[in-house]
Amino acid sequence: MIKNFGDILLSKGLISEEELAKALTVQKRSAFKLGQLLVKKGTINEDDVLRVLSEQYSIPLKDELQIKNIDKLVEKVPLKFIQKYRIVPYALEGEKVYVATTDPAEIHPLDELRLLFIGYEVEPVLAREGDILRIIHSHYESNNKESETTDLEEGFEFLDSIDDTTDTMDLANQAPIIKMVNVILTNAITERASDIHIEPQERELSVRFRVDGIMHKVINPPKSIQSGVISRLKIMANMNIAENRLPQDGRIKIRFGGKDIDIRVNSLPTQFGERIVMRLLNKTDQVFDISTIGFSESLMREFTQTIKQPNGIVLITGPTGSGKTTTLYAALNFLNDEATNIITVEDPIEYQMDGISQVQAKSRIGFTFAEGLRAILRQDPDVIMVGEIRDEETARIAIQASLTGHFVFSTLHTNDAPSAVTRLLDMGIEPYMVASTCRGFMAQRLLRRLCPDCKKPIELPREQFESLGYEVEGKKKTVKVSGKHGCKECMGTGYIGRVGVYEFLPVDNEMREFLLTNPSIDAIRKKGVSNGLRTLRISALDQVILGTTSLDEALRVT
Repeated sequence: MIKNFGDILLSKGLISEEELAKALTVQKRSAFKLGQLLVKKGTINEDDVLRVLSEQYSIPLKDELQIKNIDKLVEKVPLKFIQKYRIVPYALEGEKVYVATTDPAEIHPLDELRLLFIGYEVEPVLAREGDILRIIHSHYESNNKESETTDLEEGFEFLDSIDDTTDTMDLANQAPIIKMVNVILTNAITERASDIHIEPQERELSVRFRVDGIMHKVINPPKSIQSGVISRLKIMANMNIAENRLPQDGRIKIRFGGKDIDIRVNSLPTQFGERIVMRLLNKTDQVFDISTIGFSESLMREFTQTIKQPNGIVLITGPTGSGKTTTLYAALNFLNDEATNIITVEDPIEYQMDGISQVQAKSRIGFTFAEGLRAILRQDPDVIMVGEIRDEETARIAIQASLTGHFVFSTLHTNDAPSAVTRLLDMGIEPYMVASTCRGFMAQRLLRRLCPDCKKPIELPREQFESLGYEVEGKKKTVKVSGKHGCKECMGTGYIGRVGVYEFLPVDNEMREFLLTNPSIDAIRKKGVSNGLRTLRISALDQVILGTTSLDEALRVT
């Protein structure tokens, strides 16, 4: 009899009963498996899941896949089949075909492979998803004639050829250019990049990936293929390749290894040619659940109580790329039910959410956030989300919406939560309006997680934490934490993935009266700390003490 996955986790001490119960509750309203949710929450890592699955199904776990006679296997297995199920035959030895998978519970793909390999024994093994995707790309996709263009181009409308761009079009459609672009995109997805930067230099073309918030140089293709690569990307994004004097925006949708990837593309004319930046959004693996984004128990309780109020405003602050949109979507998902009418106005719409009406702002034709917000108010909403409050007009409409019985979410670009108050005041909003409508201000950042495969225990002097204003429990002179090392799984960086750290300033009656005095940022911060506010720096140091990240990373980000 197959053991229960959760029971094995408990028996190994990988999670607590409380963590399991919460994860099971989240799983009921999501399409993700228990192991996937726990990995996204940071409770366990991918290797923990694989080890438990190995014990649960009595299937060996392979740290490294030894490829053998794979050419004979590639000929028999349809590419779309392995991309859909992320299951890959990787070795043929005698009468055995070895197949790597991350999910042995999916028996139907294995049964189909047994039909394809009649006369052979199909032997499943467990392997990391990254190892499987690398084999799919390096052996199956590269040897499949259709995959070179069709898989990445599917779902796009290509621009028609224009007379004065015929040469560029021809270059962009050459096989080496297509292959180069496909390699860049697939490598970025495999390496978990959030952004791809294509940067023309004087004598070469630079390609860099942003992984876990940090830029890494990848390759430097020759200058001779610059125009072809850039034109190819603009064609795929349905942008005008004849226009190279003005910035442009586009969008690409691709499927890779069974994952749906949405890519936002922006071009910018520079001295040495058009610079292309692409933001990668993994729509398949994204979970917008408030319990998986890194909130502590106390913050979860305080934040959910705040957003359950019938009216008011909650503002999320932080720089670009700090996870504000993810937090907003998680909050909306928490409130999303049949009895609640939720409408958003965004620029752009990053993810589609079931049960929520999402509106795309288009400033070029005059449909701004302010105009969108006015229109939404005529649609009988209960909850409204505005992508960003950029000016006094939008801020005033949002305040009026909250005064007329709506709950409003939005973002501001400020460094911390107290600064959001003064930002509204600087826009011209009166202190009494801010105090009476705002329910809370949250600032956030993303810290890189230490790689679970290579992080090492270290001890740091207690004084180092106390000098940063952090109170350490106990009386020991040193504090046990974790430090980075570097291995092949984290590409030598010592980090894999990121975790959110938050600073939440709720507006209760005491704070409301205080805001009426038009206080300074420092005064608001001191008042918040006296009321229990945990600053971004303190929240980051909490993660250091927990062993989630390093002290260097906490100090770098906060």
